[in-house]
Amino acid sequence: MGYYMMYYMTGFIMVPVFIFALICQSSVKKNFRRYSQVISRSGMTGADAAWRLLQLNGINDVKIKKVAGTLTDYYDPRTKEICLSEDVFDSRSIAAIGVACHEAGHACQHAQGYFPLKIRNFVIPVTNIGSSLGIPLCLIGMFIRSETIAYIGIILYCFVALFQLITLPVEFNASKRALETIESNHFMTDSEYFGAKKVLTAAALTYVAALASALATIFRLLLVVNGGNRR
Repeated sequence: MGYYMMYYMTGFIMVPVFIFALICQSSVKKNFRRYSQVISRSGMTGADAAWRLLQLNGINDVKIKKVAGTLTDYYDPRTKEICLSEDVFDSRSIAAIGVACHEAGHACQHAQGYFPLKIRNFVIPVTNIGSSLGIPLCLIGMFIRSETIAYIGIILYCFVALFQLITLPVEFNASKRALETIESNHFMTDSEYFGAKKVLTAAALTYVAALASALATIFRLLLVVNGGNRR
């Protein structure tokens, strides 16, 4: 197979991954929008639900604050803050309670020393380097015909895939904690619980798509570099 043919064919590797990622993003927005319009009978806001989950786990040193944006919710282990978006913090919807409990699940992981979370936090610095320098170094190596530099770039980018891989158990576990708490402590009715589960499942699949994208990128880079070496 010629080099240029190989290069263009590797582009097809990304097409199904790209489509999968689009489907996942669309599913998250669709489910969040749908269940943001369904108010929970409990009357709790997202902030209330997060606070109650923390209390049930004996956690009293985590703050809950509002941040701007939509679907910008996260837990910051450095400051011990659960940051909830405007659509979640004050909302009494099923989606808001589900998302807020998910982020509180991350706070529980942090407080209880959840091992995959520790690993993820440990690899973040090198992941940032790999994300910013991996592909550029690989392309530079190909341009100047330096196999060593090209492979250094690929190795650095592998840390991006490693980070995405480690992220999967962290995110799935946070959702599991959230849903178990919601169900066992009657935060929602059975039908409401089903809606929250759909929102969190759709969100979890975006991390699967991110891992697939990183792996496909590595595979494509390897094909292109190896193909270039045979010219």
